[in-house]
Amino acid sequence: MVPLINGVAYSWADINAHLLGRTVFGITAISYEDMQEMTDNKGAGIFPVSRGYGANECKASITLEAKESERLVDATPSGRLQDIPPFPITVSYVNTANKAVTHKLMNAQFKGNKRDVKSGDTSIEVEHELIISHIEWK
Repeated sequence: MVPLINGVAYSWADINAHLLGRTVFGITAISYEDMQEMTDNKGAGIFPVSRGYGANECKASITLEAKESERLVDATPSGRLQDIPPFPITVSYVNTANKAVTHKLMNAQFKGNKRDVKSGDTSIEVEHELIISHIEWK
């Protein structure tokens, strides 16, 4: 049996998301990733002789309680989240047992605005797809 090193993992309770000048408490999920195109280049023999690197692609989404989404809508003159100029989103993971980690989603913009409400929902959550230019992992 392997002993616990420090006994505490990063968890949802450790996340702090900051966007548009304030910490958002009504966030229920955030997802982000970057992927780079990579291709093995063929040559003589059956194995690749080199590797080529292409464009980097980033994806992100944020899920907010409906009240947080409505606050954003109210703060825009047109009411369209897509009209908010690019902004950074800072996501920090902080707990006393682990190193604090901060990631920055750069030049974020909302790609749309929607609501998806179902019978029996006790809390309305809104998933917003984002476009971002890149992620600062450090």
